[in-house]
Amino acid sequence: MPSSKSSSVPSNNDIKSDVSNLSELTVSNEREFAENSTTSLTEKTGYCDSVYINAANIFQGIHNEKPQDKILISYGNEPLPALPIFRDECSQRASYELAFSALKYQDLLENILIDSCFYPCQSISDELTSLVVVMLYDFQYRKFQARQISDEEEPIAEVQEVEHYLYSFKTKLAAALARCRIKHDALSIEHILPETIRKQEKRASALPLYAWINALKISPEEVYRSLTKEGFTRVDSISDLEGYTYCLDKHCQDVVVFPSFLKEELLSLELFTDYKLLIQDKSRSLAVHSVKALLNTDDDIIVAHMGSWLTVAHISVLTNQSTSKVFVCGVKSQAKGAELKDMFRCLDCKNTVLLCEDFTEIEPTDYRLQKAKVILLLPRCSGLGVSNPIEFILNEHEDAGLFKDLFQGSVAEDKLGVLAEQQFKELVHAMQFNKVQAIVYCTCSIYKEENEEVVNKALEYGVEGGKVQPYRLSPPVLPLCCNSEISSDSFFKMEPSEISNCCFLAVLAREKDPSESVSVKDILARAAAKGLLEGIEIEKPSKKEEKKKKKSKVVQQRNMRKDISAQTKIAEFLGREMVSVKSNSEISVSKAISNSEKNNLSQTNSSVQGKKLTKPVSNSSLPRMLKNIPNPSTMNKVLEKRTNIKPRAEDKMVVLKPVEIVLPPVMVPYFNPQGNKSRIAAHHYYYHWIGIKSSTHGLLVPSVSKRLMKSKETLPSAVIKHPQPWL
Repeated sequence: MPSSKSSSVPSNNDIKSDVSNLSELTVSNEREFAENSTTSLTEKTGYCDSVYINAANIFQGIHNEKPQDKILISYGNEPLPALPIFRDECSQRASYELAFSALKYQDLLENILIDSCFYPCQSISDELTSLVVVMLYDFQYRKFQARQISDEEEPIAEVQEVEHYLYSFKTKLAAALARCRIKHDALSIEHILPETIRKQEKRASALPLYAWINALKISPEEVYRSLTKEGFTRVDSISDLEGYTYCLDKHCQDVVVFPSFLKEELLSLELFTDYKLLIQDKSRSLAVHSVKALLNTDDDIIVAHMGSWLTVAHISVLTNQSTSKVFVCGVKSQAKGAELKDMFRCLDCKNTVLLCEDFTEIEPTDYRLQKAKVILLLPRCSGLGVSNPIEFILNEHEDAGLFKDLFQGSVAEDKLGVLAEQQFKELVHAMQFNKVQAIVYCTCSIYKEENEEVVNKALEYGVEGGKVQPYRLSPPVLPLCCNSEISSDSFFKMEPSEISNCCFLAVLAREKDPSESVSVKDILARAAAKGLLEGIEIEKPSKKEEKKKKKSKVVQQRNMRKDISAQTKIAEFLGREMVSVKSNSEISVSKAISNSEKNNLSQTNSSVQGKKLTKPVSNSSLPRMLKNIPNPSTMNKVLEKRTNIKPRAEDKMVVLKPVEIVLPPVMVPYFNPQGNKSRIAAHHYYYHWIGIKSSTHGLLVPSVSKRLMKSKETLPSAVIKHPQPWL
């Protein structure tokens, strides 16, 4: 161990004074965040050996590499022997938290190692430098107290070696830390951090917890009652969250919001342990509800990236009432697939289908996806709009390189270009699915290169070939809290703040085909998705009903053909009947005129005969099929076509002018109950011969006047009056 700089070590009194003041070096906000974290230990006893190893490997890949002339500490090129998997989610989270903390304070920790003469150390190789930095951060966080080692886990030699050397330099390390604080005039090490990191940590500490309700296990009303029993009070908005309170989200009706410091207690409640409430970032719930609003009955969904299994589960819960399937792309390993199936089984999700291929490897004509109508595209993005990167990385399975970008406050141009190109490629591939009617594109990026520019470029590029309707931007179907959430280009945006992470949302929908019609059930399904049919359940069509529908379509097509032939025959029959009526009416008119000069009795008989002949054909005389003609307008069209045929020369008839013919009165016996005298009631019958339009070729139809007027004239003398005229 080198001792050339031993003269720079301060006196024992100064060291004791610095060590006694180490309690002031920890950040108040950092302490609160750690105490409320699921991975922090309240007694600050340290972590198990596997956590240090995993954290060192993460830090090895994300640490800041300085120029050659400014390198103070060498980190080597070989990683530590990594463990195959994390023991559990708690140890995984602890490893990422420890690595990110070491990254934030990398410059400070390096200065402490050099100032305390710990580095260079001939006993420790450069490959263990990452482990030294990670363990040093945890060492100062525990106020340089010894770690309590558990007997349950087998110790790791590298961890034991580094810990031994750090503990032997405990006093010198504490003194070096105190001098760094004095040098920067900082009350705590938090003030040494860049301004961007401090703002990001402040947002992360205040960010509320968003949890969506698993409607397959519990109803919203039951959730509210359970929370009330647990001592929670419902408030109106997020700004009112304080203590044991909760509120409902303004955008998603099935999302409940809690204060951030209650995470430990919430995770221990039965609502969370039984998967009735699930914590997830709000941006994913916004994307899921946008997908739900675009679905019709029995439409399938494609989730282009596995990402978080919570997103898939949320879609499955919202589409459970229909027969929709949720296809998830990119589930490579069988172990991962089995794990996901177990999780979905715990949540009662039964309509998920796992695909091992990546989304861009699946052909648009894949037979499995022919019923898919909506694609949810959550591409890998820079993620700089996320306040808590650890949660985002763990839940969305993102790269740990996000830590480095967040610390620097920006993304390198070459990396941003690669991300944007990949996003454009995936979006164009989604547009090639001809059966798909809408695409939901969502990121957590603050860069236009990953948001608006990618979407606009894809719309301009379009898809060549195929007779399909083009895509256009459509505003998401979400309740708006303010006008700034929807831009003039129909994009939905939420800027990173203390109440939410960044969210960019774009909905690409195909233009409506005017030839297509939407069924009533589809309209009701969309209305239910938008929350317009509260309390109304839409019944699922059974398999028997679907088979009946298919059979009925075939029968209807056959019946339509039969109806067309039947209507043609009916039209021919009516044409013949009208011609026969026309000829009979002409004969009756000629007879009535020729017999008008005969005696009164013969005139009366001829008039009665004419009256009978001119009576229109009753419905009873027609076939039964004629009574049930469904559409009279169809018959008129057929008749018009027939009348438009040019008549032959011998069929031409002269159109007669309307003539009024007055016939003699008809003698009808009349019985008077008051006396034995009989009277003859004289009535005048008027017959009008009306000429029809020229389209009927001069066809004349006799009609009887509806008025029957009593004649005031006396009977003619030629009529013999019998006392009993009926004899």
